[in-house]
Amino acid sequence: MPQMTESELKKQIDACQFSSLYFFYGPETYLIQQYTDRLLRKANPPFPDFNLQRFDGREASVDDIADAAEALPFLAERKFVTVSDLDVESRSASDLGKLYELLENLPSSATLLFYCPGVEVDGKKSAKWKKWIAAVNKAGVSVPMERRTGADLEKLLCAASAKRSCALSRANAALMVRYAGNDLQTLLQELDKLCAFSAGKEITAQAIEQLVTKNLETTVFMLGKAIVAGNYDKAYSVLDLLFSQNEEPVNVLAVLSTVYLDMYRVRAAIQSGFTAQEPAGYFDYKGKEFRLRNAERDGKNLSTAMLRESLSALLETDIALKSARGSRRIQMEKLIARLLLIAQKEKLS
Repeated sequence: MPQMTESELKKQIDACQFSSLYFFYGPETYLIQQYTDRLLRKANPPFPDFNLQRFDGREASVDDIADAAEALPFLAERKFVTVSDLDVESRSASDLGKLYELLENLPSSATLLFYCPGVEVDGKKSAKWKKWIAAVNKAGVSVPMERRTGADLEKLLCAASAKRSCALSRANAALMVRYAGNDLQTLLQELDKLCAFSAGKEITAQAIEQLVTKNLETTVFMLGKAIVAGNYDKAYSVLDLLFSQNEEPVNVLAVLSTVYLDMYRVRAAIQSGFTAQEPAGYFDYKGKEFRLRNAERDGKNLSTAMLRESLSALLETDIALKSARGSRRIQMEKLIARLLLIAQKEKLS
């Protein structure tokens, strides 16, 4: 059976046409849990003590999982067995052999669901995960739960806000996504906070500014924008915020480096006669195309030489941080000063 989309899975669950095997995985852990709960609610097996067995895949033995799946249901048409966070990368060859044998011989009276909210599944680079997904698709259904795009997230947040008796405009939903990122669990938690604060009224941009916790990537992008604009006060206030949030300087530097890499890639693409979206064909910008648009906007007045000099400064600071030479905070403050001077030199030239 081929890989299934979320919409196809939803239709199948709602029609109670359950497969004997499912595998839910992907970066959107909120959806993995939601579809797991949806499937089990719709199935609603009688005598759940007998007809619904749950296993933690990090600890359970393959023999126990197989015994549960192969046991006949009690006064019911189907038995359901769930296994969370089974990591095929960490399992022995013997365990994997038993698992593949189980997948090939699943009884029609059972539904076996593997779901991975806490395990990263790399179905492109990992040979073990590739083989696992192929085996699941042959015997049942695999469903990747991908991150929502900006437009989809905005619609979802507006609908979720209405259910909570609050109004949220598309523009303010987009602001939430820009600050909190595209993780659904995080966004809905932030929405709960905003709805409680707004008490049934419209959620304003001011409330979002004050209450939404800005994720690391968003905050560092603000830092990069301030540096490129030559805004000294803003740059150092954002850096101070990052330190007050106990963010690791190495992590801050990694994200800041991507800001400059994005600008450099966009500049190289445009100089070669392509559009700013050209780097998306060579690097991982799926669902993050806005970074290229931002890079085009923020870096339009910057020269290639300036970007190269900035990348050199970032590399030197990375080496200094990882070799533990001197205060990590002072290293970051020196880097910001250096990047600001490079940006200012570009304006004066």
